[in-house]
Amino acid sequence: MEHVIEAATSGRAKCRGCGQRIDKGSLRFGEQVENPYNDGVTTLWFHPTCGAFKRPEPFLEAAEKMTEREGADTPDGFDALTAAAQRGLEHRRLARLDSAEAAASGRASCRHCRERIDKGALRIRLVWFEAGRFEPSGFLHLTCAAPYCGATDVLPRIRQFTTGLSDEAWAKVEQALAG
Repeated sequence: MEHVIEAATSGRAKCRGCGQRIDKGSLRFGEQVENPYNDGVTTLWFHPTCGAFKRPEPFLEAAEKMTEREGADTPDGFDALTAAAQRGLEHRRLARLDSAEAAASGRASCRHCRERIDKGALRIRLVWFEAGRFEPSGFLHLTCAAPYCGATDVLPRIRQFTTGLSDEAWAKVEQALAG
């Protein structure tokens, strides 16, 4: 299937990774997948950063095609995105990281250490990509994120998808993930 990185032709599409609109004229990544409702394919649109973090393999395919087509004339910061996507291929669980949030109850268990996550404690949401959607797949303690993924560079990925945390809560997330 043909994956693409191009300028958005309108401002109607929403990113499948973060749920925010993709502005007209801004760069976007399109992953073509089989349409689950009829024959043919459909395109799932992502911001380039969201695509590099959540869908590394198709993003790298599209990046390679774009580089071949446009040569060395790639957008600023694009090398960092391809490096992040490559890192996602090396550590497959990185693509499962979603956002940081406060636990709504004390019933969830950490997918890494299997211990309970206390109500109100900050945790990381995990998602699976299945049938063109990101489905919830559990939670992690903040301190379990790096060992679960096998990588220490988890903070930029979580920052990309986290919304609604106070500055104080975000500082706790950064502190826990830094050390």
